[in-house]
Amino acid sequence: MAAWCTELANWVELELHVQPGAKLTEVAGVHGDALKVRLAARPVEGQANAELVRFLADAFDVPRRNVTLVHGASSRRKRVRISAPARRPDREWAKLFA
Repeated sequence: MAAWCTELANWVELELHVQPGAKLTEVAGVHGDALKVRLAARPVEGQANAELVRFLADAFDVPRRNVTLVHGASSRRKRVRISAPARRPDREWAKLFA
């Protein structure tokens, strides 16, 4: 598994480097030991964090309540936990950005 991903029985934790203010929300590669995610939201009043939660909930096919921002609410470096993922796009991302 990639350095930016920790996996246990019923959850996945991702180490992320986010770039707010992009044209669209997407995974954009690796930044050091973190997965880089571009966000189509500004870093104002929680808009970027809300967009990140929405994007990851859609990607992992879980309700938004299953995506928890564990660390880094006001930072570009974030740790996010996804509980009970129905899909696992992180495995494809690991292959793409190995």
